[in-house]
Amino acid sequence: MTHASKTMVDEAAAFIASKSSIRPEIGLILGSGLDVMGDRMENAVRLPYPSIPHFPRSTVAGHAGEWVQGVLEGRPAVIMRGRFHLYEGYTPQQVALPVRVMKALGARTLVVTNSAGGINADFRPGDLMLIADHLNLTGRNPLVGPNEDAFGPRFPDMSEAYSRRLRRLARETAASLGISLREGVYAGLLGPSYETPAEIRMLRALGADAVGMSTVTEVIAARHAGIEVLGISCISNMAAGMLDQPLSHEEVLETSERVKETFLSLLLALLPKL
Repeated sequence: MTHASKTMVDEAAAFIASKSSIRPEIGLILGSGLDVMGDRMENAVRLPYPSIPHFPRSTVAGHAGEWVQGVLEGRPAVIMRGRFHLYEGYTPQQVALPVRVMKALGARTLVVTNSAGGINADFRPGDLMLIADHLNLTGRNPLVGPNEDAFGPRFPDMSEAYSRRLRRLARETAASLGISLREGVYAGLLGPSYETPAEIRMLRALGADAVGMSTVTEVIAARHAGIEVLGISCISNMAAGMLDQPLSHEEVLETSERVKETFLSLLLALLPKL
């Protein structure tokens, strides 16, 4: 699929709607080790990605690969337990497809989480970072090709990719829970190799505070569709050259597991306010 047509989105949305009468107001895309929130969903309908028309399959360890729709903290919501990545060989349009399906089902708000490498020297593994903005350094964009006017405008505004209103809510909620919340710029790269120390120095010079291999494609598609976005990164490791040690996906999963309860408590407290 080089272009996500409205027909594909409508067919996927119609299939999901036939399985669940709940119309989600909020969509959540949860990164490595953080998809346990799907277990908290009430009246949940669980659909493996391969069962949904036109959906890719999630191939990454720590990603369950399941669409969970129901009620979460009193709000109609859908959770993506695991996401799709460009480095898996999927097109930007395939990565963006679930966001467009969320919109077709009624979602007005998107919460994206990810695991990221810390570039800001003040950060430590286990920190949570509110995404204030991003750098799309993947070299890809889900809006390339003919514009589907039903999805959004040809040239969407990205001056507020991450909602100021939702960021303020997140800061207030974190403070009320005694959770420390960093804030910074997320650099999205293609992957799947981790960055070199020279690349990390470049990213720091460009103004990045954290780096990862997801999120930016989904956020571009969401803003194209007029969906308000909140993004939070778990700083799972310090990026290459920051510490004298190799990087591994196991470290990412271990850190995500360690801070999972803190992250969950923040998201669950936030949901009723979104």
